[in-house]
Amino acid sequence: MEHEARRIVVKVGTSTLTHSSGAVDLRSMEKLVRTLSDLRGMGREVILVSSGAIAVGTEKMKLAERPKELRMKQAAASVGQCQMMSMYDRLFAEYNQSVGQILLTGDDVEVESRAEHLSNTFSALLEMGIIPIVNENDSVSSAEIETEKHKVLGDNDRLSAIVAKLCHADLLILLSDIEGLYDANPKTHPDARLIHQVDDLTPDIFDMAGEAGSWRGTGGMVTKLHAAAIAMLSGFDMVITNGKKMENIYAIVEGKDVGTRFKAKKE
Repeated sequence: MEHEARRIVVKVGTSTLTHSSGAVDLRSMEKLVRTLSDLRGMGREVILVSSGAIAVGTEKMKLAERPKELRMKQAAASVGQCQMMSMYDRLFAEYNQSVGQILLTGDDVEVESRAEHLSNTFSALLEMGIIPIVNENDSVSSAEIETEKHKVLGDNDRLSAIVAKLCHADLLILLSDIEGLYDANPKTHPDARLIHQVDDLTPDIFDMAGEAGSWRGTGGMVTKLHAAAIAMLSGFDMVITNGKKMENIYAIVEGKDVGTRFKAKKE
């Protein structure tokens, strides 16, 4: 049952964590931290996959726009990741919650021996009640930010599904800038209908997915559907919901009809 989900992976996108300027959205980050800390207090195990490093680094370095040159993207990722972890550490500490940082490259999950060590690291952190905060190691891993593609990780939607699978999670929640999957683009079709449950990823479902939403992030609905495919085949549900409504996380963990739930395949 969904309400019995004990180990939960939450992925938060750049559009939720930052303002249009690229500066950190402190209100959103504080609500996220409070909610995840509360879940820990309820006895849940929580893993956070957090985007936003390049956008935050771009603003911190006072660049006019997201860098186009690879070395500058990696520099922005380095600065932004430092800034974000510093903020996460301070905010979680207010709720007496410890966090740990894990930065990944494709080899970390693709090479069996490294994946095993990584899984053991997650297990150790969770056993100690620590929330792992995960991102792709953009400052050294060039494939994703150079081409927006990666043969293994691809983006943080896919990364979160891979992490959830690796950690044997019970539930994956993707915090997005819209309520979930619609039968048409809600930004251009006011009468678009929210789909509350998906049991099978048919071609029609993929046809409903639009393009990436903003310059700050690289993910769109298509990347979320690829993450859903991993989740459904791996035996855990995935839910897309609006990241500006952090209270949705409680309802989703309780199995309520919020956002779009992609149901795990039954064995």
